[in-house]
Amino acid sequence: MSDFLLPDIGEGIVECEVVEWRVAEGDHIEEDQPIVEVMTDKALVEITAPESGVVTKLYVPQGQIAKVHAPLYAYQIEAEVGPNSDADIAEAPNVTEQAPSSLKPSEISSPQTAPSVAVDKVPASPAVRRLVREHDLQLTDIAGSGKDGRVLKEDVLAHLDQVEPVATPVSHASGQPVMRSEPLAPRVEPLRGVRAVMAKRMVEAASTIPHFHYGEEIDVTELLALRERLKPLVEAQGERLTLMPFFMKAMALAVAQAPIVNAQLNAAGDELHYFPQCNIGMAVDSKAGLLVPNVKGVEQLTLLDIAREVGRLTTSAREGRVDQADLKGGTISISNIGALGGTYAAPIINAPEAAIVAIGKTQWLPRFDEQGEVQRRAIMTITWAGDHRFIDGGTIARFCNAWKGFLEAPETMLLHLG
Repeated sequence: MSDFLLPDIGEGIVECEVVEWRVAEGDHIEEDQPIVEVMTDKALVEITAPESGVVTKLYVPQGQIAKVHAPLYAYQIEAEVGPNSDADIAEAPNVTEQAPSSLKPSEISSPQTAPSVAVDKVPASPAVRRLVREHDLQLTDIAGSGKDGRVLKEDVLAHLDQVEPVATPVSHASGQPVMRSEPLAPRVEPLRGVRAVMAKRMVEAASTIPHFHYGEEIDVTELLALRERLKPLVEAQGERLTLMPFFMKAMALAVAQAPIVNAQLNAAGDELHYFPQCNIGMAVDSKAGLLVPNVKGVEQLTLLDIAREVGRLTTSAREGRVDQADLKGGTISISNIGALGGTYAAPIINAPEAAIVAIGKTQWLPRFDEQGEVQRRAIMTITWAGDHRFIDGGTIARFCNAWKGFLEAPETMLLHLG
């Protein structure tokens, strides 16, 4: 019998939440088989089996916290599994798997047994089942909209909205009873993992860094036309071309004209560290929470290289499986809130970086040309946030003007490519 100890899964991480067990007690497992998914303060991590055997005990239930270097589960090594081993006992079917004829009448009618059989047949994730238990609901009462009738989180929330509040009679001044609805209790959800870290870091950044915000409009009409011309070439390489690679490449070129925007203040607040590389982070709205992976060395990459990295990081972030290396070392960040429909935003700096830009949605708006004629132009709103301890308004304005110039006349970037 062996205990599997939760290994070090990231620098500085001492605990994590057990999100989903892929196995149950009594299951046979193979080497490298996925056993459990855990959520750290940075990402979702999948843990695999070190060797073949049979699971004999799960020490940490789903939704609970596991400690690094503490036992996570116990298993019996395959060579030790015999016909009379404990593993064979663990594999015996439980009461919910027996045929109805083998149950006593009292067991069939028992309110503790019958509902559990029906609930087990309803497909739902552990998180959804926990949400159902918190609200004293039954899965069988909720219509599932997922594949094969799978109950989703949205189905539970929609069901809660349909539940009528309890009405109690209250006497009116006239003596006639008036029905008053009792307020429903709020749903309580523990703040863990990425969201807990985001809450802590945003409070620290907002309270310790004096933010200077600077807004601007950028005409991206020519940029959109260029992207349309390049899209078939990029798609032929098996990649997807969004505007993000252009934003990043133009930003790296603008940093060369204002390197202080790519610097960071040390912890003591008495030194500026200028970085030779431009590692540009991009905020991704993942299922685990807000993640900001970064593309390393953008100044040295082609647009196609950046498009590949953006695609890779976006996919892994949305699945909550970003490598720790991709989350470290960022020097400046982009938050493309416009992808979700926002026009303006006042971003909070991703400390210890010095600046972040929030990109609003692009709108087709009337604008005057040099001859005073009205034209239809694609206008994108952006808002910068800079660390006002060492970045002043003139610095961020000049930097933004350089970045804007590359985006409004994207062909000028060719003059600066090595």
